[in-house]
Amino acid sequence: MQLHETSRLAEGLFRQEAGRLVAVLTARLGTHHLQLAEDVVQEALVRALQTWPYHGVPENPAAWLTQAAKNLARDHLRREQRWNAKEKSITAESERWFSMAGSETHETFADDTLRMMFVCFHPQLSTESQMAIALRTLCGLSPAEIAAAFLSSESAISKRLVRARQRIQELELPFVLPEIADLPDRLDGVLATLYLLFNEGYKASGGEQLVREDLCYEAIRLTALLTEHAATQKPRTYALLALMLLNAARLPSRTNEAGKLLRLHEQNRATWDQSLIQRGIRCLGQAAQGETLSEYHIEAGIAACHSTAPDDASTPWSRILALYDQLVSLTTSPIAAMNRAVAVARVHGPQAGIDALAEISSRSKLESYHLYHVIRGTFAAELGQRHVALQSFSLAEKLATVPAERAFIALRIRECEDQNNNASEVL
Repeated sequence: MQLHETSRLAEGLFRQEAGRLVAVLTARLGTHHLQLAEDVVQEALVRALQTWPYHGVPENPAAWLTQAAKNLARDHLRREQRWNAKEKSITAESERWFSMAGSETHETFADDTLRMMFVCFHPQLSTESQMAIALRTLCGLSPAEIAAAFLSSESAISKRLVRARQRIQELELPFVLPEIADLPDRLDGVLATLYLLFNEGYKASGGEQLVREDLCYEAIRLTALLTEHAATQKPRTYALLALMLLNAARLPSRTNEAGKLLRLHEQNRATWDQSLIQRGIRCLGQAAQGETLSEYHIEAGIAACHSTAPDDASTPWSRILALYDQLVSLTTSPIAAMNRAVAVARVHGPQAGIDALAEISSRSKLESYHLYHVIRGTFAAELGQRHVALQSFSLAEKLATVPAERAFIALRIRECEDQNNNASEVL
């Protein structure tokens, strides 16, 4: 295997395993050693990149990374000076664990990633700290990716992460699941984190690929585990799982073979995964058993409208708009309001869509979001306002970071320029 191929394999595996490894290490070392867990996992990747290209990829790469991280953590603890009695007991327990053979299993609610998520959502941490530390440490998202999810800046997220780690150390939070009666109180934070993890996979905020299926399916796996536990088997859990499944069914058609972004009406619906759609519809039915309507219920309903329409012309846009009206009454999310404007335009025309965008109270948060300018440019182009459309598309192109989206926006710009040239020739 060539050097660059080995490096790509190591980096891809690390993306999949990093969150799990940090959770496993922190489970054994305690949350006050969270930074150590993150550091040794990073160092394990460095060692993989240094040795695999020359000595070959091990038969079980994931186990190699796990053992390397364990060894690094053990070496650090052995070098540590001035232990108190509690720290000595932690070291003794760690030594016992380090010597254990075999690998951990992750098929039940004892899954280390889920356990760590519930610890992250400790009531003594702020909501912002909870979500930031969970997305960074367990989900492996970068500060830039987390910032995109919150429509914030990378520097602000980095500062939030530092404060979160400091707070965890100060509190010395024990790595134990809360009492069963307390699990539902932390569930909303865990669901919100998994929702953002799936969204980053469905439409990456950076990197070379628009779609990161590994993140989508990890979010689905963890959410499905929550539906198997009596304390977290709530209607809103099923609703979120339904939303993920219905959207994941369309993943194969989001780009063509050349990596070009395809809009919904351009996608080949024959490639949509009908088994995932059926499973999503069943979960949506299970979600309907409760009396409380969550944002996930409504978004899953919107996804069901798209997923079950036989073609673009059959999409029930009036029904979708009604659902978005419900959604914006439940949430202050500017993204939800922006998506509602698209439905408004499909039902009432592009000018109504522009008006809906202008009415968003927190519109300033969208100014750094490229899709906002793409949508606004699309409405303007449909109205024949090509100069306004060009301005919007040009700004969107500067803000977009994923190559597939930049190429998509560049095509919109060329279409507007061609229309302007044609209009000039007629005049």
